[in-house]
Amino acid sequence: MTTQQQEFEITIRPNQGWLNIDWKGLRDYRDLLILLVRRDFVSKYQQTVLGPLWFVINPVITTIVFTLVFGKVVGISTDGLDPTLFYMCGLVAWTYFSSVLGSTAATFTGNAHLFGKVYFPRLIVPLALAASHLFTLGIQLVTFVAIYVVYHYNGRAADLAPNSLVFLMPLFIAHMALLALGVGMALSALTAKYRDFHHLSGFLVQLWMYATPIIYPLSSLIKKMPAGFEWAAVLNPMTMLVEAFRYSTMSRGTFSYGFYGISLGVSVIVFVVGLAMFQRAARTFVDTV
Repeated sequence: MTTQQQEFEITIRPNQGWLNIDWKGLRDYRDLLILLVRRDFVSKYQQTVLGPLWFVINPVITTIVFTLVFGKVVGISTDGLDPTLFYMCGLVAWTYFSSVLGSTAATFTGNAHLFGKVYFPRLIVPLALAASHLFTLGIQLVTFVAIYVVYHYNGRAADLAPNSLVFLMPLFIAHMALLALGVGMALSALTAKYRDFHHLSGFLVQLWMYATPIIYPLSSLIKKMPAGFEWAAVLNPMTMLVEAFRYSTMSRGTFSYGFYGISLGVSVIVFVVGLAMFQRAARTFVDTV
């Protein structure tokens, strides 16, 4: 072998550690990350008549249904907030989380044709999904703020106002992405080997939504907990995130830095476990998908 041939010899070896992230690969393939973000956002509503307007229509319709069913018919408390603002604020947060989780859970099964043909860091796909759904979150946040302003000036929400916690909104969003990626990557690793989890993931997300204070306030849940066990109500890490969205934007709700610390700690553990499972499955999933 000549010296010139040796200069162009490349050896590709898989990472040996489950948490050994290919940071150089993620940086080198950043153009692919941007391309996947654009593909996911554009292809979602490319052949629809209303296009991105569905990002607005979906939460608005769901909010109306929740307001009529849970607010008017069932009469569930909304902590003194207008039901429309209460439900929509919770749904904006939950929609981003569930969208990232659901799409990430199908990473291996949905991209097997791509993974089997070309090499790139597999972690790029979940990161691209989390980033692309930020556009949807941004549109829905603008919609919520617009309704909030209208309600404020017509007197239905005149006593509401954001507080200093609103500046931590980027942290709350990053926290949601971290949690959704952790759960989604774990489900993706399990689905690559056991297809049953493909059907269970949707059911899991639906149950999780009802276990999160979206249609009811956290205060009502805490009241039902035994004395001294209030912390158990926030073991669901999405609980404090939804309350953080409401409290930071409307200064109503139940927010505690201690409870938020529990939520963040659980989310970090879930992310690390999910990442380890994802990295392990990424080395052999082509043989099983």
